[in-house]
Amino acid sequence: MSFEQEYGTVAIFLIVGAALYAVIMLVNRVMRPSVPSPLKLTTYECGVEAVGSGWSQMNIRYYVFAFLFVIFDVEAIFLFPWAVIIGELDATTTPSSLFALIAMFLFIATLLEGLAYAWKKGVLTWD
Repeated sequence: MSFEQEYGTVAIFLIVGAALYAVIMLVNRVMRPSVPSPLKLTTYECGVEAVGSGWSQMNIRYYVFAFLFVIFDVEAIFLFPWAVIIGELDATTTPSSLFALIAMFLFIATLLEGLAYAWKKGVLTWD
């Protein structure tokens, strides 16, 4: 396949995808019921009327906590393939099982160092 043919295939998929999206949105607009009323156009917030402005400043601790969660979630994603492959490694394979084990311990040690730093900074305390 030539360079132009490969990009032509991608372009066709993009065009077909965009057309399918447009058709689905058009069918949705035509088939859905539309009965606007003043009650339906009001802001819904758990049945309680909003008081004051909608802007409020968030504590940075929430973002850092979420970031730490993502980091340790990614760690779990890396542990599963490693756990599957480590059993198939031996001294004759490249990399060896000892190398894979040391690499994983270094990876976990780096994550634990980050966790200890966050703990020391007080990020994990919830007020």
